[in-house]
Amino acid sequence: MIVVKVLTQLVYPMNLSLAVLVLALLLLLVRFRRTGMLLLLFSGAWLWVWSAPVTADRIRQSLELAHPPVPVDELPEADAIVVLGGGVGPAEPPRLLPDLGPAADRVWHAARLFQAGKAPVIVVSGGRGLVPDAEKLSESGAMRMFLEDLGVPERAVLEEAESRNTYENALYTKEVLDSRGDRNILLVTSALHMRRAKAIFESMGFTVTPAATDYEVLDEAKPSPLPWLPDTGSLDGASRALKEYLGLIAFRVRGK
Repeated sequence: MIVVKVLTQLVYPMNLSLAVLVLALLLLLVRFRRTGMLLLLFSGAWLWVWSAPVTADRIRQSLELAHPPVPVDELPEADAIVVLGGGVGPAEPPRLLPDLGPAADRVWHAARLFQAGKAPVIVVSGGRGLVPDAEKLSESGAMRMFLEDLGVPERAVLEEAESRNTYENALYTKEVLDSRGDRNILLVTSALHMRRAKAIFESMGFTVTPAATDYEVLDEAKPSPLPWLPDTGSLDGASRALKEYLGLIAFRVRGK
């Protein structure tokens, strides 16, 4: 698991650019000047392209538009609402409570679906990180706290606290819902993540209705006067979108 995570990190735009940069400098030092200069140019161009707003917006939108937003009242009823982790950070010092990240509207959206009567239970799916620590509050536990603060009764929340990735989200959620005979779910996750998450949950035998949220690219966003001027926010967004595409390829090849 850790090896896979490390290898995945190496192909992200920033990390690959740095790796090629180091290789280019080494080649220049040993006087392979032509190859070194070509790799140096590639390193800079690669990082520039992935850091440009126009690239980040297009690659993210290609994923998000696969599952457009649907108003709560237009979504069908289901056996359960399943909300995936990734939006709530741990309550570690100096924090007194779990931290709500940019994708925490996953939990808010799940609460709104429940309050609209779309399903009798919410499954919160998220473990304790890549290297589990039994003393640490799981992400599912943190999401439960948030849901209860939003008015969802404790009895209506089921926890899945072992998963470390999307495949395990689906695998362990299946174990939670098997005892209830639930197969028809409203799946709540970020729009960027929905395409891969839906495919994995369907492979486990679930009938999935996407209830995507956390859309990043806006229809009426103010046009950037310099769409090719790199910025760190665009690099982050493009890297996360690339991760989703790599995850889709891996799922199709390995089935997980």
